[in-house]
Amino acid sequence: MENPYAKYLGSQNPFEVVAATSARLESLLKSLGPERAGRAPKPGKWSVREILCHLADCEMVFAFRFRQTMAEDHHVIQPFDQEKWAASYAGYDAAEALAAFAAVRHWNLLFLRGAPADAYAKPVSHPERGQGTFQIVLETMAGHDLNHLGQIEEIASAAA
Repeated sequence: MENPYAKYLGSQNPFEVVAATSARLESLLKSLGPERAGRAPKPGKWSVREILCHLADCEMVFAFRFRQTMAEDHHVIQPFDQEKWAASYAGYDAAEALAAFAAVRHWNLLFLRGAPADAYAKPVSHPERGQGTFQIVLETMAGHDLNHLGQIEEIASAAA
């Protein structure tokens, strides 16, 4: 299965990356404040608030993907259209999005810590990315985190 975020992860430990993301997001949001977090860096680009909403949505998606991969033989991942999901983001603030993300991330970390070692080799497939494993889903999650952390860090440094 292709991991479109592999270039962000490189040789980093994916579990360490996902374990550190909530604290990093909290620090970045604190440094920006709600007003700057709500400003898009350019027309057509997501604001930090919208990125946090996206991360909260994706965390729920990853929660489902991990659990279905563990529960089923050869689970087929259901893709989603992030732009259609983003249509509701105007109704959420950055702190709410971060709280949702952090709560589900904590739950996911507990799940991942309790997964047996052989679970990481369990097969899964994605209609657009092909065959893969539970491990690749974890690596995708970590790379996705790093991609969006990089975007938020760039917005924060431009706003400073």
